[in-house]
Amino acid sequence: MDATVPWTELIARWDGRIPRYTSYPTAVAFHSDIDAATVDGWLAELDPSVPVSLYLHVPFCRRMCWYCGCHTVVANTAAPVEAYARDLISEAGLLAARLPGRMRLAHVHWGGGTPSILGPDAWRRVDAAIRALFDVAEDAEIAVELDPRTMTPKLVAALAETGVTRASLGVQDFDARVQEAVNRIQPFAMVADAVARLRGAGIEALNLDLMYGLPHQDELSVARTAREALSLAPDRIALFGYAHVPWMKRHQRLIEERDLPDAVSRLAQFQAASSVFAAAGYAVIGLDHFARPGDRLAVAASEGRLRRNFQGYTDDSAPVLLGLGASAISALPQGFAQNAAAVPDWRAAVFAGRLPAVRGIAPTAEDRLRGALIERLMCEMSLDIGAVCREHGVHPARFAPSLARLDAMAADGLLVREGWRLRVTPVGRVFLRSIAAVFDGRLEITEGRHARAV
Repeated sequence: MDATVPWTELIARWDGRIPRYTSYPTAVAFHSDIDAATVDGWLAELDPSVPVSLYLHVPFCRRMCWYCGCHTVVANTAAPVEAYARDLISEAGLLAARLPGRMRLAHVHWGGGTPSILGPDAWRRVDAAIRALFDVAEDAEIAVELDPRTMTPKLVAALAETGVTRASLGVQDFDARVQEAVNRIQPFAMVADAVARLRGAGIEALNLDLMYGLPHQDELSVARTAREALSLAPDRIALFGYAHVPWMKRHQRLIEERDLPDAVSRLAQFQAASSVFAAAGYAVIGLDHFARPGDRLAVAASEGRLRRNFQGYTDDSAPVLLGLGASAISALPQGFAQNAAAVPDWRAAVFAGRLPAVRGIAPTAEDRLRGALIERLMCEMSLDIGAVCREHGVHPARFAPSLARLDAMAADGLLVREGWRLRVTPVGRVFLRSIAAVFDGRLEITEGRHARAV
């Protein structure tokens, strides 16, 4: 990937603190006017014949990874995890009671934290409760994020028994020095063993999550990790840039900033790993994903069905996402709602018999238009501004003031513009979030809350 303008100049002009755009408006725009009573009304208005997706958040880990940007806490004993599982079941009951009928689940995603920390018995109990409250479609994808360090044969058996179809393994990097610097010791052999056990149990759809921009990484080490990852034959690979936000995540202060690469080095690392995956025949998906050509995500991308939600890129087309657990976010036709992030606050609401939603937002018509533009751009690397505007009953001239910035990006080789149509170039893919930000009408009030785009 060659740029006609030096990368240092491109970074200076187009890098910035930009959201990842897993929703629009983004979560930093959520407010407390959206509460449990609001969500009660939203749920009652749903069409019971429409399939829904379910996200379950388990905010516990055995050890804190210092790069982590998730809502998670360390649990040194089994007691808080057991209590959380019981409360999660209670919340599921409260949620189901507010729905207009028994609804069908098309997609289930377990995230964290470390969902596997539940252990086999609690996992089975929560799964049984969900199945008692919802109809799980026969072809539903049931996905779980796993930490290879906490996987046991009994847990793998429970995952297979409860119908898990896809597992995402957190890898980040295989280099021992990098692992030590971020407090996640996880040798290649441990990950390979986890992969073998999952496949042996019939869970064959596997994703690997990698990171660049971590302490002590360089182009060679990141490419080496990429090749080692490919030796495990994953179906998908997510290549995330480390987001250093110590003002939001205090544990990140344990990472020595002098050991972090600068923006140019981060970019070189991303390109080095991307080249390895592309050479192996993986399809490039949006901003930071790669997939085997026959994988569901790759097929959705090729057919224009790729979506973006709080878990990242997805082929999930359900119009409703219900979130369970502390900090979980629901995406409903009427808007977004987030549960209390602190476990005690979340638990207090559940004990009181009310949904734990404490913040959210009801998008305006303008928000929905801008959100559609951003999602199409993030998913397709191209955008027909006129077509999207017409779908929303708006003339594209509304975005005429944005053309000067888009043309400046085009002059630097980030995109090609033909009238109201945009196509992101391979160079522009690196700055995809910055290009999407052109259509963000709220960024000026939230830009201090995000990590850098490159």
